[in-house]
Amino acid sequence: MFTHPLRQPCSYQQLTEGVFFARVHPKPLETPRLAHFNARLGDRFGLTETDFSGDAFVDVLAGRKPLPAPVEPLATAYSGHQFGGFNPGLGDGRAMLLGEFSDREGTPWEFQLKGSGPTPYSRGFDGRAVLRSVIREYLACEAVDALGIATTRALCVVASDTQVIREIPEPGAMMIRVARSHLRFGSFEHFYARRQTGHLQQLADYCINRFYPQFKASRTPYRDWFETVVRDTAQLIAQWQAMGFCHGVMNTDNFSILGLTFDYGPYGFLERYDPRHICNHSDTEGRYAFERQPRMALWNCYCLAQSLTPLIARDSLQAALDQFESTLQAGYLARMRRRLGLTREREDDGELLSALLNLLERQQLDYHRFLRGLCHFAGGEARHPWLYERGDREAIDHWLNRYAARLALEPNPGRAAAMGRENPKFVLRNYLAQEVIEAAQEGDYAPLDTLLKILQAPFEEHRLHDRWCEPAPDWASGLSVSCSS
Repeated sequence: MFTHPLRQPCSYQQLTEGVFFARVHPKPLETPRLAHFNARLGDRFGLTETDFSGDAFVDVLAGRKPLPAPVEPLATAYSGHQFGGFNPGLGDGRAMLLGEFSDREGTPWEFQLKGSGPTPYSRGFDGRAVLRSVIREYLACEAVDALGIATTRALCVVASDTQVIREIPEPGAMMIRVARSHLRFGSFEHFYARRQTGHLQQLADYCINRFYPQFKASRTPYRDWFETVVRDTAQLIAQWQAMGFCHGVMNTDNFSILGLTFDYGPYGFLERYDPRHICNHSDTEGRYAFERQPRMALWNCYCLAQSLTPLIARDSLQAALDQFESTLQAGYLARMRRRLGLTREREDDGELLSALLNLLERQQLDYHRFLRGLCHFAGGEARHPWLYERGDREAIDHWLNRYAARLALEPNPGRAAAMGRENPKFVLRNYLAQEVIEAAQEGDYAPLDTLLKILQAPFEEHRLHDRWCEPAPDWASGLSVSCSS
């Protein structure tokens, strides 16, 4: 039975009901069942699959039974810039905060149920999620976390027989998403747009008191807090760019105030290196193409800054925004040096990296497989076959010789092992997610379990599953992902 109910209500309830949130309840699903439990994340909270097995758990999540008192689910209000246009009436349209649960270190985390049915913010939509989209987010949260990128997490998947209409009827599902906070840039834009300065300040005070207590005694707490948000966001994007992650829908309502990767929809990892790659086929103008992610993140920070002008002087806001570019560049170069096995900084490292990216683009090389192949590079003739899968060997050797000369400047006997901990053998390629989704839609969750465990340890060899690190097969070349994903 469900032996570990959420006995701690969400701290967000201390804010004003009807302004910041609305109380809601899940809408029942047909024959809900626990499809998968993330044992690694569950262990952080002292939870096991047994705690989530049986009718008691699914009855609560399916809306057939209420959560134990004093927990009452709530949906939060927010606004946001969506593809550049401001939408004032968003909010949790298919999600609700269930409450908080503390991990083994005593840190409270919000547990959010996603796909739980309509809320006052659903704008006429059904508030549901389909099994396909739930599995994609479930896998992505754990894959991104394992790569050392800040992200929300995913605890479990609940499947059902409820049919949800998207392009076609699909099985409905829910998931529990876990994060320190689900506050987003759009949460602050919401009250600025309504000229509700008191509520804006109340939300900022809540955020600082809850997540940035180090600024409570500052003479300029709002300025210090905003500077941290800008730096954390820049660091997040630096990690995305270094690890080849494409978000797809970088709207301000999808940007976490804590610098987390948030709201996975049409995401993707680079395969053949293409800086102009667009992972969302709904993004017809390429607003969120891979190479544009840094500037769009900064644009989002400007939107947040505008919403905070009642609390922070404009010159202080600009001073914080001016730190974005240098923070991002420093974070990106630091991560890429580690990926290349370089332990010392040199002024020409940027040129070496630019030459590598130009090579990868011109020769249409696989971003992650090439970098993984470099782990085994010793500068001689015995070079890993992944380095020569495509492209012109002479062009590849030209860069490798330059790389070998750079490595010679700092002999490092532990380089191969260190690079093996920075360059994943496995990333979440779209075709892998599609294979797992198709199996799950037939009731087979074994592939999901296997892939999740691999993605949670992507730097290990997993030799029994070598095929899952291969480039996309021909049948997957036409896969596309949209906002409905």
